[in-house]
Amino acid sequence: MSVLPFLRIYAPLNAVLAAPGLLAVAALTMPDLPGRSRLALTVLLAVIWGVYLLQMAATLLKHRAGDARNSTPVIAIDVLAVLVPLAAFVLVGTPDRSLYCAVWLLKPLRDSTFFPVLGRVLANEARNLIGVTTLFGVVLFAVALAAYVIERDIQPEKFGSIPQAMWWAVVTLSTTGYGDAIPQSFAGRVLAGAVMMSGIGIFALWAGILATGFYQEVRRGDFVRNWQLVAGVPLFQKLGPAVLVEIVRALRPRILPAGAVICRIGERGDQMFFVVEGRVSVATPNPVELGPGAFFGEMALISGEPRAATVSAATVVSLLSLHAVDFQMLCSSSPEIAEIIRKTALERRRAAATGGKKETTSGP
Repeated sequence: MSVLPFLRIYAPLNAVLAAPGLLAVAALTMPDLPGRSRLALTVLLAVIWGVYLLQMAATLLKHRAGDARNSTPVIAIDVLAVLVPLAAFVLVGTPDRSLYCAVWLLKPLRDSTFFPVLGRVLANEARNLIGVTTLFGVVLFAVALAAYVIERDIQPEKFGSIPQAMWWAVVTLSTTGYGDAIPQSFAGRVLAGAVMMSGIGIFALWAGILATGFYQEVRRGDFVRNWQLVAGVPLFQKLGPAVLVEIVRALRPRILPAGAVICRIGERGDQMFFVVEGRVSVATPNPVELGPGAFFGEMALISGEPRAATVSAATVVSLLSLHAVDFQMLCSSSPEIAEIIRKTALERRRAAATGGKKETTSGP
């Protein structure tokens, strides 16, 4: 029987399995734990280890089969989760064997998408982060030197050397302030105040660089995803890259479940929609379904009149919405698109007036 199903079954449950395992590790360090409870917790650890063993086997088989989704970090976490507790059982004394199961702290991170993003942010912002870290090191040493010179005669046991003063400098720059070393002189306290303010500024720089990096990475991912969606709409496929960039910035993706109402009859029309995937149902006297590549809602934007029909999702549907302001900008930059939209809106108005039924590749 193949072990590959365990990869699919247990990958989402890594955190669920790791949590009781880590709680068991913590409980086993209690000296007054009854023997029966200790045995039960040990059995629990063994069961979790067995599940992780099956998952590791499945991961290695998938990797051997050439599945690119099993990257090196995933394989490393699965292998460590099995081999570290096994090595501890063979090499380490009984009281401390369970402690090595703490490596399961890594399991909830196995399938996380956050850390690849974090890696890209750190790589993109490496120069700025290194610059701020260098500044922190310079300030740290300078502050420790100043504190040593000012306080060494007053508190030789705490500021008797630069390495001793550096501990005070670290906790003060980080604004932790443990209170185990406090300058006694007036000059020392003035220095401490300046160091605290400098620490706030340095950590604010770190936070600002990371926040900007994450924002840019998220925007980049959204742009690529929206570009792929826009490129799938037939109406936009003949446009050049410059125009597509403007459209990607203007359109907003939406995913709706089957049965969801997208717009209602009589509502003010402030946006139109393009269908990327799935189908929508237009509740006219002769109901019409629109599929990928179709668009609707443009008549309310062009005429300013209320919605003429209720549109709902016939299936799970992926849409791109275009608001009125962006619609006017799109029409100005792409007259050919504006002409297609206006022509389609005119045909639909005529069809509605005559009670006819018409469906084209662009919509009803």
